[in-house]
Amino acid sequence: MKTAGVRDLKAHLSGYLRDVARGEVVLVTDRGRVVAEIRSPGAAGTATLPGGPGFHRLVERGLLRPAAAPGAVDWAAAPRIRLARGTSQELLDAERAE
Repeated sequence: MKTAGVRDLKAHLSGYLRDVARGEVVLVTDRGRVVAEIRSPGAAGTATLPGGPGFHRLVERGLLRPAAAPGAVDWAAAPRIRLARGTSQELLDAERAE
């Protein structure tokens, strides 16, 4: 998946359209915020569905890891993470710059 700013997209539109024709998805950003996606027609609903061509391409490129079969993960054996009391509030405050 590629990202292009509006100005860059306008300047190099032909190149991005060639990438889209090859199956790439281009995320269009405006001041760092994604405002649009460009993808080939008909790919919107099936691009990443299991068994779809886009899904297999993403797996082959290492950008997507298929989910484990139901029941394949033993969550009870997963290590428990213990945090000191108040840690989550501190993290939220730091994220919100409070």
